[in-house]
Amino acid sequence: MAEAAVETREIAKRFGELWAVDRVTIRVDTGEFFGFLGPNGAGKSTLIRMLTTLHRPTSGTASVAGWDVVREPASVRRAIGVVPQNLSSDLDLTARENIDIYGKFYDVPRKARRDRTAALLERVGLTAKADDLVATYSGGMRRRLDIARALIHRPSVLFLDEPTSGLDPQSRRVVWEMLQGLMAEDGLTIFLTTHYMEEAETLCSRVAIIDHGSVIALGTPDELKRALPGNDTVGLTVGGSEEAALEAVQAEPYVRKAARDGRSLKCYVDNGAEGAPLLLQLLDRLGITVESVAIHRLSLEDVFIHHTGRDLREEESKKVSLLIGAGVPRRMGG
Repeated sequence: MAEAAVETREIAKRFGELWAVDRVTIRVDTGEFFGFLGPNGAGKSTLIRMLTTLHRPTSGTASVAGWDVVREPASVRRAIGVVPQNLSSDLDLTARENIDIYGKFYDVPRKARRDRTAALLERVGLTAKADDLVATYSGGMRRRLDIARALIHRPSVLFLDEPTSGLDPQSRRVVWEMLQGLMAEDGLTIFLTTHYMEEAETLCSRVAIIDHGSVIALGTPDELKRALPGNDTVGLTVGGSEEAALEAVQAEPYVRKAARDGRSLKCYVDNGAEGAPLLLQLLDRLGITVESVAIHRLSLEDVFIHHTGRDLREEESKKVSLLIGAGVPRRMGG
């Protein structure tokens, strides 16, 4: 088994009578891209604040990069990079200066700082703009700079709080490709929070969904989708005999549920690619004409709503960044 980059055991946090996090146990392997999803108030922010040493657990334990978050917080902070949701690079400095001053916070030697800064600027595609004021940058450029800055001290675990929030689709894709490159080339472990379900499906090898302080679902995106019965929908538009068609498909053992919507039938099956041909063959034998077929594959957003009953985008609309102040050595970061 791979070494754990992040591990919690029965970790909990109480504020007064409220258990914000209730005995959560998770493990993130070294080199894994791990996604963390949850509605506002679910406990996600509190858990990550404990992992980044901003909150002390009420009970349970947690380690990051092998360091205990309570007993060895300074070592945890030096082992992690943190990119908060809000763009945080200094507008009055250049990109090169932003990264350099962050390297000073971590006592990176001058030559190593200079060489690492140049390499990071190249990695995130900002070399040509390295000596321009950040005030002239687009949102996507600033986000790439924030990520580069968080990597100046070569952390082993990178925490990203909604890194593409507010970016246009093209900039979002650029950031995704950059993060995938970092994973492949540096073996970096990334712990991501996001409200873009496509982002989680594209980037994350595993995803945890937290609600009411507890992890309620954990697995790969495909595993989470397969765990829901009737997770694919086959839509059939039939040319007459709708009631006969509905009665026939409802009798099939692989159809979890079926409903009529005008001339269309919605058939819920575990595998749409396998179920659709079987349904077409069935209706053909009955002499019922099928005019159109559509397969809807379950998405990670469907999984989220199934488990929480809420739309994550609505819940997160007033979210405040949860990682401000994390990932900076205590003597520099307060």
